Amino acid sequence: MKKIILLFFWFFTLVVIITPVSAITAEEIINQRDKNEYLEAARVESEMVIVNGNRKMSKTMESFIEGNNALSHFTNPRDRGTKFLKRGDDLWMFFPDAEDIVKISGHMLNQGMMGSDFSYQDMMESDKLTDLYNFELIGEEELHGRQCYVLEGIAKENKEVSYYRRRSWIDKERFIGLKEELYAQSGRLLKIMNVNRVEQIDDRWYPIESVMENKLRKNTSTDFIIKSIEFNPEIPAGTFSLENMQ
Repeated sequence: MKKIILLFFWFFTLVVIITPVSAITAEEIINQRDKNEYLEAARVESEMVIVNGNRKMSKTMESFIEGNNALSHFTNPRDRGTKFLKRGDDLWMFFPDAEDIVKISGHMLNQGMMGSDFSYQDMMESDKLTDLYNFELIGEEELHGRQCYVLEGIAKENKEVSYYRRRSWIDKERFIGLKEELYAQSGRLLKIMNVNRVEQIDDRWYPIESVMENKLRKNTSTDFIIKSIEFNPEIPAGTFSLENMQ
């Protein structure tokens, strides 16, 4: 009888040792990531380096973001004066040569923004990931020398998203996305994004350099580099008006 009791006690102790007291959930992981990466308001100076075969183009821009609104204007000589305005679910583009404002909608949203691997629809998604997808924790892997949670997200019903399914590698220590695989509903892999550099800014970790590859195109990629970022700046009234586009 003593042997049975001791065996039971040993087994119970082993279970307690190897079983985590409170395993982290997919929702908690994504909430931590959103806390780092979601922008309530920001001013950003950035550069896109677009590689297409042997050609390389650099485009610089300044952007203002506030909630579901965003305004970006290009500052490199070739595209200077070109602007994008996002207000809620609507997107407009201003071309200085034509002095014309064009609304981007329908199939145009899936085209590459300024010839890049980022689509206009990518620019439209400003919601938190927890509002757009239902996530499941499917494993853990090492990536770029960092231990990561691997999550899979399926788009919520009645949500307009660029990708029906996404697989995310999230740094276990810093809770920042280091890699994304983006899929169509058919299961086809559409794009892969890798984060090459992150920095701690104020009280959050943020991706500073990332590269997007469109798997439907050959020999293309787009580096997105943040030159400076200011969180929660004072944004002048009227910044996100159509009148401010011209």
